[in-house]
Amino acid sequence: MDWVTGEYELFEVHEPTVHSIPFVYNSPHSGRCYPVSFLESSRLNAYEIRRSEDHFVDELFSSATEIGAPLLKANFPRAYLDVNREPYELDQRMFDGALPSYANIGSMRVAGGLGTVPRIVAENMDIYAHRLPVDEGIHRIESIYKPYHACLRKLVSRTHASFGMAVLIDCHSMPGNIRLTGSNIRPDIIIGDRYGTSASAEISRAALYLLEELGFTAVCNKPYAGGFITEHYGRPVRSLHALQIEVNRALYVDEKTLVKTAEFYAVQSALDTFMRQLAMFVSEYANDMAFAAE
Repeated sequence: MDWVTGEYELFEVHEPTVHSIPFVYNSPHSGRCYPVSFLESSRLNAYEIRRSEDHFVDELFSSATEIGAPLLKANFPRAYLDVNREPYELDQRMFDGALPSYANIGSMRVAGGLGTVPRIVAENMDIYAHRLPVDEGIHRIESIYKPYHACLRKLVSRTHASFGMAVLIDCHSMPGNIRLTGSNIRPDIIIGDRYGTSASAEISRAALYLLEELGFTAVCNKPYAGGFITEHYGRPVRSLHALQIEVNRALYVDEKTLVKTAEFYAVQSALDTFMRQLAMFVSEYANDMAFAAE
């Protein structure tokens, strides 16, 4: 699929032949289909506007369907609409006309230019050459954000009903220059569980252990603990677990050209192994929980 196009499916669900494991995979930021009207309204060129993409993350986790889980992927770009935010985190400075009273105009994400309709892409680059009509921002939320989350909720609910539990893996990438605060450690992967509130400690620890066994430098919650999706869908007390996974882009893509490197397929293969091993662990974990409840 061409990354610049006028017509495309806003998002799509790749279903397994049989939904055999209690997982849902989600790639909300890897969309690379840019509406022509959006490109024409931007002050950025076709390369610059892609800086906030989670490059090829949908492909990194594409084997989810082979191991028995659905994969929801956005085709619209994050720069156009960010579904990993509250529905109405909006920056009044971006719009002509007053925002509705229920809009959250004071969040830290809005202040940083990264609301539901983003003002900037990475490196503090303003997207728009002019202000947007308020109706345009609201239209994106009503026509894309809400249907996307309705689809994600349906997948999670279906999984929970079928298996008695659900594990949502929210898949992302991060810039290659990320370091842990106060150190020179560059994590390969960061697992976010909202500091233990969106998933059980056992599942989070297993994810970290499995990634480290595969040779990745993996850490938890710092500097990414999980966004709106992880926080909103993770309810461990109800057997609804949500983990955010951030993969360092420098492992698999040239961040200057935004082209896959030769290492892409090795990273993809390692993540496939991770997904299979985590599914096995969760199966055993669910059996242990059921046994303990008897």
